[in-house]
Amino acid sequence: MEQARRILAVHDEAVRALLDVDGDTVTIGSTEHAADQFLPRLTAAVQEVRPGCRVRFRIDRSARLVEAVERGSVDVAVCVTEAAATEGTPVGGLPLTWHAMPDWQPPPAPAPVPLIAVEDPCAIRRRIIATLAAHGVAATVVGDAGYLAGVLDIARTGQGVALLAAVGPAPDGLTPYGGLPPVTPIPMSALARPGADPATVAAAFDAVRDLLR
Repeated sequence: MEQARRILAVHDEAVRALLDVDGDTVTIGSTEHAADQFLPRLTAAVQEVRPGCRVRFRIDRSARLVEAVERGSVDVAVCVTEAAATEGTPVGGLPLTWHAMPDWQPPPAPAPVPLIAVEDPCAIRRRIIATLAAHGVAATVVGDAGYLAGVLDIARTGQGVALLAAVGPAPDGLTPYGGLPPVTPIPMSALARPGADPATVAAAFDAVRDLLR
């Protein structure tokens, strides 16, 4: 099924390019983490240098975004550096904060802290495990999901704590939780497809840097 989706995506992109059905269109890709903050700023930046262009979005895992950029179906993408197959251009660190339901508390020690995370492979999941282990905090994953939306849904049941991007407001129903060791920001990269308009690329990269500054 995954291979079929990729074949269809490449086919659809080829048809759009041959028929020019989208006119002046820029496709922006973003990891799910802080996408609600990245995409509006990227849209504004791109449209400032290309007035009237149409902006399309793709939200996906970092590795798949890199593939999409390399084959030309995404013009500019923002991804987690550790999860990408290529380094790209460093644009800053995404701050991360623990989130849980209001008044949530972990079970008494020595019970492990219940965690909710995106399923492997996930750079932020690895960052969670490594940080807690370094501080001697016992933890166990009690819920995971293929995408961020599923992580938020599980966290809203009160079953555990999740590590989320700390850019913009907290997700509905969740609040920052300060009872666990802080986690350092995770490096982010931006990539552009070969042949992309230099002014568009520069504007998009600067917009991401400004957000993460």
